[in-house]
Amino acid sequence: EVRLVESGGGLAQAGGSLTLSCAASGFTFDEYAIGWFRQGPGKAREGVSCIRNNTGSTYYASSVKGRFTISVDNAKNTVFLQMNSLKPEDAATYYCAAIAIWTCNNYGDLTEIGAWGQGTQVTVSS
Repeated sequence: EVRLVESGGGLAQAGGSLTLSCAASGFTFDEYAIGWFRQGPGKAREGVSCIRNNTGSTYYASSVKGRFTISVDNAKNTVFLQMNSLKPEDAATYYCAAIAIWTCNNYGDLTEIGAWGQGTQVTVSS
């Protein structure tokens, strides 16, 4: 069974930091990439970042570049999203998903394959 479980959301002040985790199981981890997506109230889902699990190649949306860092621990099949300098507009439910590895690219295609986590809430107070 394919399973992704997010953790680490919560409340942070503007300018603060949070680290999200995505623990994956049930598929060959290094044959895929893991993407982080977010959806705020009344907003469209946004692909925030992704990492190719085999090479560590990354992509960041322009809205988070320079503030967020994605990393992978292949031994634990876990991907992390370190979020620094948080802004109120970063508040959203964050989801991780398995994505086709070739779509974790400079164009930010992030094509998910149908395996999603349950989401973790990030709230940023101004």
